[in-house]
Amino acid sequence: MRPFEGVKILDCTHVLAGPFAAYQLGVLGADVIKVEDPNEPDQSRESGADMALNKKRMGTGFLTQGSNKRSIALNLKTEDGRAALKRLVKDWADVLVENYRPGAFKALGLGYDDLSRLNPKLVYASMTAFGQDGPRGNQTAYDHAIQATSGITSTTGTETSGPIKVGAPVIDYAVGTTGAFAISAALYQTLRTGKGQHIDMAMLDVALILQASHVTDYFHSGHTTKRAGNRMRFPESSMHEASDGLVQLAASNGRQHRRFYNAIGEPAEAERRSLDERYGRYDEKHSMIAKKMKEKTAQEWEDYLQSKHVPATRVRELKETLQDPHLKFRRVLHRHENVPGVGKPVTVPLCGFKFAHDGASIERPPPQLGQHTDEVLASVGYGAADIAAMRKSGAVA
Repeated sequence: MRPFEGVKILDCTHVLAGPFAAYQLGVLGADVIKVEDPNEPDQSRESGADMALNKKRMGTGFLTQGSNKRSIALNLKTEDGRAALKRLVKDWADVLVENYRPGAFKALGLGYDDLSRLNPKLVYASMTAFGQDGPRGNQTAYDHAIQATSGITSTTGTETSGPIKVGAPVIDYAVGTTGAFAISAALYQTLRTGKGQHIDMAMLDVALILQASHVTDYFHSGHTTKRAGNRMRFPESSMHEASDGLVQLAASNGRQHRRFYNAIGEPAEAERRSLDERYGRYDEKHSMIAKKMKEKTAQEWEDYLQSKHVPATRVRELKETLQDPHLKFRRVLHRHENVPGVGKPVTVPLCGFKFAHDGASIERPPPQLGQHTDEVLASVGYGAADIAAMRKSGAVA
């Protein structure tokens, strides 16, 4: 039995962060119903490199985090649509997740106070850029804007390049992962107290948590991290050119420092053990290491240094990483052989950890828009005539 089997989630989210939170709970067993506006569905359905899929509203942005979900196309701007969502909250749901601007759901009569009266045990998660209140509470943002606001962009790149955003949407997926953790904690709390919870999650807050050591360092010493590209505090933990590419060294502690210098034939340097000695003479040591690294290929250095228990790796492109047989061993990826509306296999990330038993798995492919509308409404008492009338009025699709 997977951890969240029996837990029922209404996923009223869009783009990346919110849907990913519900997805992570879904692959661990939760029954997730994705609620989408039939006229303006989740915009991630139209995002990705394959424009043909985007036009079908099955873009890879959606496919990434759509597995194990059912889709209901429900227009919450109509009275019947809101009534249907309220019935699902009252008679079915344990969790509702939404990531619209602060106050949007409240204005529709679907805020936490409104819905908790229908279901006092409801865990209601709101995910926004800056939180539900405060000086920035009414502002909106996306991943790259939060990177800039939080200070992450200012520390990325080099003095020559200037600020550069992180390549992957790391804030979105960090918010999604943190959201799944917050919902898990709230469900456990509800199990013990019988009382529901409102989770107020801000992307900016998560971005600061991702910089936790930098934040503490600043408040303690006034130190601000400067753009340094691939140059780390120690040259034996920096990136260097090998004879055919780049090698990332990561000898970051004292033991690894000694192993590294012994491995490259510099035993005298290995004996310099104090922090002052390790921090000192940076340019001299960097120049010496840079010269050494050009004696072998990046893969040769990776193999050799790893055999000496020194962290080091050849710098790879994503396509190389995805061909690494280790990923198959880890089962971090799932291949859908058949996804309706796609027409060819789709491979998606599953989960970032393994359980000894009953861990993450995928049984259901990402749904087409509104694929399960009739099924879901029927499960909470709507008859065929009711659904037909709602479809005619535009409340469902």
